[in-house]
Amino acid sequence: MIPSVAQCFALMEQYAMLPNIREHSLMVGRVAGLIGSGLRRAGRPLSLELIVSSALLHDIAKTATLETALRHDELGGEICLQHGLDELAEIVAEHVVLKGALPECCTEKEIVYYADKRVLHDQVVPLEARLDYIIRRYGNEDEVLHARIRHNFAQAHAIEERLFAGLDFSPAELEQRLRRDFFPLEAFGT
Repeated sequence: MIPSVAQCFALMEQYAMLPNIREHSLMVGRVAGLIGSGLRRAGRPLSLELIVSSALLHDIAKTATLETALRHDELGGEICLQHGLDELAEIVAEHVVLKGALPECCTEKEIVYYADKRVLHDQVVPLEARLDYIIRRYGNEDEVLHARIRHNFAQAHAIEERLFAGLDFSPAELEQRLRRDFFPLEAFGT
């Protein structure tokens, strides 16, 4: 099942998503939706409903894991499965670290992964700005962890090239396009 936007909001409430995490998730939803809709117009067979719902719920477990060693991405995938949201589970579980090789074409999972890497708090930023923040916030001066984070962002750069090859705007124009073509999450039902 793919939940509506209203159902996603209800799950955010149920899992006590903090306001700042909710705002981040809303912006990730808008960025992912904008990219997905552009790629659909270019002929890519993508589910916008799956993209938007997965983006909205990608941090569903973040609040619950803030004071623990649990991984919010993996727990988020489990939460999706518990609620019968099987289509979202893998996307949510892999929004931090993609497993396996990148496919030839962009998928809903890659779009959500990339959108999350472009949103710092509730602002669209270049990948490099988000990378700097992630290393400062979560790197703990651990060089092995820094290397893993840098690998994730190298994947994000590769995905960025694939995504924007099919779009009529550049990565640098993403924030401007989002303001111009405000992507209404409400279009996906309440």
